[in-house]
Amino acid sequence: MVKLAAKCLLAGDPAVGKSALAQMFHSDGAHFQKNYTLTMGIELLVKAVSVPETSDSVEFFIFDSAGKDLFSEMLEKLWEQPNVLCLVYDVTNEQSFDNCDKWLEKLRAQAVGVHIPGVLVGNKTDLADRRVVEQKQAQEWAEKHGLEYCEMSVKEMKNFEAPFHILAKLFHQLYKEKVETFHSLA
Repeated sequence: MVKLAAKCLLAGDPAVGKSALAQMFHSDGAHFQKNYTLTMGIELLVKAVSVPETSDSVEFFIFDSAGKDLFSEMLEKLWEQPNVLCLVYDVTNEQSFDNCDKWLEKLRAQAVGVHIPGVLVGNKTDLADRRVVEQKQAQEWAEKHGLEYCEMSVKEMKNFEAPFHILAKLFHQLYKEKVETFHSLA
């Protein structure tokens, strides 16, 4: 049984549901706040996740960051050397999806030359009648940028654990590949 630790950056525009996702995941679905205040800076949450189909686990140090550019200089220091990333957008807000390019560029600038596993997350699927970003479009964008993709509704408690299970599996796979490389050198 292997226990890994991973620094997980949660990024995206303001009001896309990053804090709601982090809180719901951290509390195993027991804590959905109806009234959120804008995250100022960074909130850190820690939670372990079992890696599917193994006896291993990954302890995520989840950095829930503010979506406002105002905080971006402060965030850059805290964002150094991430292990995994979770990029969140609102399926009812095309600008939040378009800005994923900017967020991904900022995140990847913190780890030049290093493969960082990641997932693109479309939130607020409960607002189907207001949806403007189609699943296929987001899926294609994620694939083009080397990310996994999933959708959820934190409000309806649907699929909110999926991004972290995907990240645990990706991070574990990366760990196994590094161990194999190390053993091949010995």
